[in-house]
Amino acid sequence: MANADILGIESSCDETAAAVVRSGEQVVSNVVFSQIATHQEYGGVVPELASREHLRAIVPVVRQALKQAGQCYESIDAIAVTQGPGLAGALLVGISYAKALAFALQKPLIAVNHLEGHIHAVLLEEKQKGNRHIRVPVLALVVSGGHTHLYLARPLNAAASEPPRAGSEQSQGAWIYHNVGHTRDDAAGEAFDKVAKLLALGYPGGPIIERLAEHGKPQAVKFLPAQIKHRDRKHKQNATIQSLSFDFSYSGIKTAVLRYVETHNMKAPIEGRRRQLAAVPNPGTQDVLSICDQSTLDLVASFQWAVVEDLVGKTLSAAREYEVGTLFVTGGVAANRQLRRRFEEQSRREGLAVYFPSRVLSTDNAAMIAAAAYPKFLAKDFAAPQVSAEASLRLG
Repeated sequence: MANADILGIESSCDETAAAVVRSGEQVVSNVVFSQIATHQEYGGVVPELASREHLRAIVPVVRQALKQAGQCYESIDAIAVTQGPGLAGALLVGISYAKALAFALQKPLIAVNHLEGHIHAVLLEEKQKGNRHIRVPVLALVVSGGHTHLYLARPLNAAASEPPRAGSEQSQGAWIYHNVGHTRDDAAGEAFDKVAKLLALGYPGGPIIERLAEHGKPQAVKFLPAQIKHRDRKHKQNATIQSLSFDFSYSGIKTAVLRYVETHNMKAPIEGRRRQLAAVPNPGTQDVLSICDQSTLDLVASFQWAVVEDLVGKTLSAAREYEVGTLFVTGGVAANRQLRRRFEEQSRREGLAVYFPSRVLSTDNAAMIAAAAYPKFLAKDFAAPQVSAEASLRLG
């Protein structure tokens, strides 16, 4: 395997990130500029503001990543950039800068799917731990603010005409993916943000809901699991990889929280909390906790419990259906401690190995983009000069 220092650039949403990763497994530098403060007052990401912040940040972030790595523009071997999916304007900032940089330096440019990057965040850290033999097939749950997808992954060198077989192992080279589940509406992380906004808890919603949920009763409010009729689902014995689907839906639970607020007269306390937090610069968990009554804490805990149980239950159902060897759980929501605990508990009962990225590499970052680019670098799978951002880019 050839050694290569790859500069990764990520700008798909509201983090401007750059990193240098050596040979797909050694993080030499990893710099992330977050826009949370910019979007906080709106309770969510404003695309136009995100694009402007990327324009301001991308040059200093890349320079900082190179400096931390002890590198210069000329010493890197290739440039990797997120092509999609994501916000169109935000993606264009990163890919336009990467294309210009690659052209000026005469370096190879590698376009990376953001979702594959999240999967490679797990592979990257497992290689760092010395775990180079992952049992395949792998079922990867990518769960974040914009995505809730299930991918069946296998090595590229496996026979394309055969389904992946449990028990085989793979540590290097390219992977291919089959999408076996996706969200029909809101992604899980999006539901966390919207519920937090509805309850005036602050932004981003995932971390604050996770911390507040520790003070509530997780089954105080009974939320019904989403029921989706799968027109494309067939019986296993007649099914191919492409014909089975395990989909998610979180718009219903978001609406259920709204109805609960309306029927339990919670609107006035919510507006009071909104005004109080608006007067506090950079409110923290204790600031929010001090103005939440027990019914709000119970509602938050029950919401989180319902979403986590749905994610775990459907993922493990898919794992049984496809007889997978390993689970990956990755993306921003994978940082949630309750989600990790439940996956670890349930996977242990199923006899499945489950791997998560560290919390640093769970959220959007460029190290995962550079790591995912390394197999493409070895294969000389470089982007064409006319490559552009694709906001709805699919994986598998």
